[in-house]
Amino acid sequence: MSLPKDQGMLLLKKQLMELQKKTVDGFSTGLIDDDSYYIWEVVISGPVGSYYEGGYFKAHLTFPEEYPQRPPKLKFISEMWHPNVGKDGFVSISILDEPSDDKLGYERAEERWLPIHTVENIMLCVINMISEPNDASPANADAAKQFREDYDGEFKKQVQRCVRLSQAKL
Repeated sequence: MSLPKDQGMLLLKKQLMELQKKTVDGFSTGLIDDDSYYIWEVVISGPVGSYYEGGYFKAHLTFPEEYPQRPPKLKFISEMWHPNVGKDGFVSISILDEPSDDKLGYERAEERWLPIHTVENIMLCVINMISEPNDASPANADAAKQFREDYDGEFKKQVQRCVRLSQAKL
């Protein structure tokens, strides 16, 4: 069963109001354009204890008209060097994959998008992804290779450069 478009928008409006009332560690969010609840700006704080700590990474969360039946897309606007973030900035994690069975058998259907997921769930998964990259299923093969082969060397340098750039754009 799919919800009419205006019900998806009402759900997004409700989630945004709830997120703005409470403080959630690790990210903040708001609308890019007050006339549209379908594109949000998110600022993610680099997780404590990770190489990303101290960074403030901007991203856009774009919801389809069929939300919540279909997942949003998350794209980093800030430069992000990470195995699970493509060079185009798009995040690749299970929770944002279309709801279906994975033909390659890598993900179970329940690991993918479900209409019960909230923006808070998504963002907490993204923060966890930043802290714990999955180099077995990379969106950025170069970052994954560095992560595996030179974690404390070149990978760390690339991430720290991204952190510095994010701080300069505050």
